[in-house]
Amino acid sequence: MSEKNSNVIRFKRKRKGIVAGVIAVVVILLLILLFTCFHIREIEVVGNEHYTEEEIKNFVLENGYVDNTILLMLKNKIKPPSDIPFIAKLDVEYVNAHKITITVYEKAMAGCVEYMNSYVYFDNEGYVLEMSQTKVEDVPCISGMSFDTMELHERLPIEDEERFKLILTLTQLIQKNDLIIDSIRFTVEGEIILQYRDIRVEIGDGSILELQLTDLKQILNNLEGMKGTLDMRDFEAMDGKASFKPDNP
Repeated sequence: MSEKNSNVIRFKRKRKGIVAGVIAVVVILLLILLFTCFHIREIEVVGNEHYTEEEIKNFVLENGYVDNTILLMLKNKIKPPSDIPFIAKLDVEYVNAHKITITVYEKAMAGCVEYMNSYVYFDNEGYVLEMSQTKVEDVPCISGMSFDTMELHERLPIEDEERFKLILTLTQLIQKNDLIIDSIRFTVEGEIILQYRDIRVEIGDGSILELQLTDLKQILNNLEGMKGTLDMRDFEAMDGKASFKPDNP
């Protein structure tokens, strides 16, 4: 090998060594930057209703806490928390070097029924979202029905199609009109009774549900703190009147 070729080879090796050294230094500097300048100082939680901020934070951090905004975000992108009751998704987003935001996407629960000592929660289309022994506040529980089986992600096994449609209409109207109903009961005669705190609301057969529930919130506001029975079976939307019978003291 000539001296000229030997010098060329040594130069190329030297250049590769310099490049490798520069890359190594850059990587080390980036790692130092990553592990020293991105400590978590603030975690913001948005979209949560059924869980507290601390509970949501624990769901994200319980599988190994990473005190680094970038690494925690990447960790939860690769393996997000799953199988959390009533939660469809938790999205962890980088805001700045010291802050992350956890966005909570809760399952849209329209109502629940009791089955085998558990509460079965369903959505606006009647599909089962969750089975739990926990009763979620502000989600009306429907009684007066019995079930032989119940399957997660399947439709509620209600054989009477008209009753099924009535339940969906009722729960959708409750949500639409921002009503807080504690329970819904179907009597053996097929009539509907709603319970709001200490007020029993008699709806009837459900033939004028939309008219009744549109004005129900205002009526209940006017009866706040009272106990008794609100009879809306013959409700007339034109005058917005319904009869109320207080409980005997």
